[in-house]
Amino acid sequence: MDIRVHSYESMGTYDGPGLRLVVFLQGCPFKCLYCANPDTIPFDGGTPTPAGEILKMAVNQKPFFGKRGGVTFSGGEPTAQAEALIPLVKALKAEGIHVCIDTNGGIWNSHVEELFSISDLILLDVKQIDPAKHLSLTGRSNGQTLKTAEWLETHGKPFWLRYVLVPGISDAEEDIRKLGERFGRHTPTASGNPSPAREGYRMLQRVEILPYHTLGVNKYETLGIEYKLKAVPLNTKEQLERAKRLFDEYFDCAVLN
Repeated sequence: MDIRVHSYESMGTYDGPGLRLVVFLQGCPFKCLYCANPDTIPFDGGTPTPAGEILKMAVNQKPFFGKRGGVTFSGGEPTAQAEALIPLVKALKAEGIHVCIDTNGGIWNSHVEELFSISDLILLDVKQIDPAKHLSLTGRSNGQTLKTAEWLETHGKPFWLRYVLVPGISDAEEDIRKLGERFGRHTPTASGNPSPAREGYRMLQRVEILPYHTLGVNKYETLGIEYKLKAVPLNTKEQLERAKRLFDEYFDCAVLN
């Protein structure tokens, strides 16, 4: 079964630990307003690619991965092609290659469950914790995303949480605190400092705060699609520092990328 590939990035450093081959797959059910790769959203695009071709590419690059690197499947939404990815991930694992799945967590079926089970690390993109705001931002509910996080936790699957900080859309203090209250392992004290650890999500290894950017705007122009966030400014240094302080009240693993 071929895999619909949009593009590749060799020696990537932003999509999982170490140096990685990032395979961007075609097709995504979410339509995030800030999507940097709108050309990956349609399911009828991409290049049908035999799994063996991707495996060969990964094996050739394996010497550069070191102890921490590997392959990350991103998108688009890789779980939309979970059935086709399963044998490829098994083959990569047989070669001793670390595998990450970068997902919005919005798709669930038996193939997705197996794919997550055999992968090493899940990069879970939580777009918004508030259901109504998530629907407005992505066109889809965040219900399954949150259920996916629960599955990862209860099945002992390590994951990173990724959160894009969009001014006026996902950077409100109340939204960050709701996220912290759900996933965090600390409860803020009156002084703003974290209290002793609570249960939280123990499989959550890292929280990545991702600044909003407009690097994909030119793609919207090329595709003749209106970029609906053109009036949204980039984060200021003060906004990013404020958000980092809020995340630090709940998490001891938050990083500002």
